[in-house]
Amino acid sequence: MAKYDISALHPVFVRQMDALAALDIEAVMKNYTEDAVLVRFEGASVGIEAVRETFTGYLTLKPALVELQEYIETDDTIFYRAIMNLNGAPEHAFGTLIVRDGRIWRQTAGFGS
Repeated sequence: MAKYDISALHPVFVRQMDALAALDIEAVMKNYTEDAVLVRFEGASVGIEAVRETFTGYLTLKPALVELQEYIETDDTIFYRAIMNLNGAPEHAFGTLIVRDGRIWRQTAGFGS
C-alpha cells in the first residue's frame, strides 16, 4: 500500500485536510466555489450555504485522517480513499474533488467499505 506525503499533494486537497483537522468551518468554506455542489448518498448540497450546513454538521463528528489509502489526481480532479476517525471510530471514506479556479467546484463523498 502506498504511503502519501500529504503536503506534496494537490494544494486544494492539502488545504482541505488542514481545515478539517483544525475543525475550522471558515477555512473549509474558503476551499469551495460559490456554486459548489456536494453529492453524498444522503443527498446533494447545492450552493455554498448548503455546503456550509453540511460541513458544519460533519465537523461535529471531529473528523481526523487516519490513513490516506489511495490518491489519484489530474489537472482538475482528485480521487481519494482514506480511513477517517469520526467521533473516535474508524470509517472508510472515499470521494472525488473537481477543482475550478483553485477551489472545489464539485465533490462526491461517501463512507463505507
